[in-house]
Amino acid sequence: MGKKSKRYRAALAKQPANLLPLSEAVDALKKYDLTKFDQTVEVHMRLGVDPNQADQIIRGSIVLPNGIGKTQRVVVFAKGDAAKAAEEAGADEVGQEDLAKKIKDGWTDFDVCIAAPDMMGLVGPLGRVLGPRGLMPSPRAGTVTPDVAKVVGEYKAGKVEFRNDKGGNVHAMVGKMSFEPQKLTENITAFVDFVSGMKPQSVKGTYIKGVAICATMSPSVRVAY
Repeated sequence: MGKKSKRYRAALAKQPANLLPLSEAVDALKKYDLTKFDQTVEVHMRLGVDPNQADQIIRGSIVLPNGIGKTQRVVVFAKGDAAKAAEEAGADEVGQEDLAKKIKDGWTDFDVCIAAPDMMGLVGPLGRVLGPRGLMPSPRAGTVTPDVAKVVGEYKAGKVEFRNDKGGNVHAMVGKMSFEPQKLTENITAFVDFVSGMKPQSVKGTYIKGVAICATMSPSVRVAY
């Protein structure tokens, strides 16, 4: 592990030793805020799933009640009326072959990629570029949809995607340190409750094994759930 900064070590000294109720965990996290920029707040959940089992993959998306404090850059593959609707909904870029070529050449300066179903023949080959960056449109995540305008609006309003990693953990952005404690608490509660409701029937043991919150440059705070 690399050497930690003096600021980080000072924050680490404030780290609670025990699990805290969410509202108290948020208050403890806010005490870490010693940076000059507005740090992103994240939630991390350790789940009792087997990532090698297809029926235990935890993947989805949710619109958080208070947004995420960040304007997401959204690109859309669509044509005709759907393309026009996506533009009107606030998409940063809408295209077809031209957009595909731009991405194939290495451009990935965006946060979300949405595609109409009739565009997947064009988008599919871009998996080599988009997949490793977590940007590949997916029906399960709701980013392959006939209603591209609606989904553009959701992501502009603060929708976040998530998928468990190889260790069975789920991570997501849930706001900024500048958020009021109540708004952070509401966002985290909404996310954890949503994931809790996705428990696969094949999971027999403990589903949620641990929950922690942290900021971009802070230690974590473990939450009692």
